[in-house]
Amino acid sequence: MKKIILLAAVALMNTAVFAQTWKVNKAHSHFTFTITHLAVSDVDGVFKDFDATITASKPDFSDAKFDFTANTASVSTGVDARDNHIKSPDFFDVAKYPTVAFVSTSIKPTTANHYKLTGNLTLNGVTKPVTLDLWYRGTVTNPMSKTPDAGFQVTGTINRSDFTFGSKFSSPMLSDEVAFKAAGEFDKAN
Repeated sequence: MKKIILLAAVALMNTAVFAQTWKVNKAHSHFTFTITHLAVSDVDGVFKDFDATITASKPDFSDAKFDFTANTASVSTGVDARDNHIKSPDFFDVAKYPTVAFVSTSIKPTTANHYKLTGNLTLNGVTKPVTLDLWYRGTVTNPMSKTPDAGFQVTGTINRSDFTFGSKFSSPMLSDEVAFKAAGEFDKAN
């Protein structure tokens, strides 16, 4: 029994010792979303202020933990009047809910460099589990910084009704489904 406890302790220490943190390179990353208006037109938006970190001990990121937050006041669709409306209590309610957050809880491989990433999404004060598609695009040495950079793309679709988001506006005024895509580079932090 003592050997099992000792081996478990060594395994945990090895994981902690070899775990690496990666920080999002904001200049080479983006977080966008798309919603359909009147069932005929897609409206795209972007969060201009966000942060993300990844912690992983395996080089293929198969044990990665993702942590993401976006500042809701930074949302932009390119139309000032619409941006002001979606920042209001009708949608993001930025005064009450200043961030959107995602924290992963599991990662499962599907095919080479592709995973199902499950975690808790908090939007509009509601936290629900979601499963996303993750593509690990590889790791390269950045020719400028001479440090490792890893690339990822995350895509998914949520139902805004699950988060009581924009509940005054039913389909087809605005689609219940909101698709999003986050992609970018992560710099090795340690």
